[in-house]
Amino acid sequence: MLILGIDPGSRITGFGVINSVGAKNEYVASGCIRVKGDALPERLDQVFSGISEVIRQYSPQEVAIEQVFMARNADSALKLGQARGVAIVAASQQSLPVYEYAARAVKQAVVGKGSADKTQVQHMVSHILKLPGIPQADAADALAIALCHAHTRVGLVKLAGTTGSRRGRWR
Repeated sequence: MLILGIDPGSRITGFGVINSVGAKNEYVASGCIRVKGDALPERLDQVFSGISEVIRQYSPQEVAIEQVFMARNADSALKLGQARGVAIVAASQQSLPVYEYAARAVKQAVVGKGSADKTQVQHMVSHILKLPGIPQADAADALAIALCHAHTRVGLVKLAGTTGSRRGRWR
């Protein structure tokens, strides 16, 4: 299953594509959509077009995106929310299911600590996916979001496959 992870932003939107088969995850692609211009509608259009192109190029089956968190600056949070919205619409127009994850949950899934910093996320993404180098921060965040979704899917499949308990153990 190809999973597209998206780290939305109104200036830089990271994307990461992994192939998830059971508990095994392989790197497919990652990068950043760097938008130009000062007008927000123009930047949002570039985010939409960029995500649409990534979807066309890699044909993911599912999309995972980071939830909006309230930063110190409300204006920045609103712009982030709008960029996130156009990324979700790009996926929805291709009939792709979209899953949302809080930043702390992503860091917990990848680093093991919800308060991990960006360099820790970059290092662990590189290690987990056996990358030759450290990916750019926004691309690493997007790959981490895809990995979080892959881990969540595996956990849910295992949970769905349980048939009951015997002496306190699930079988």
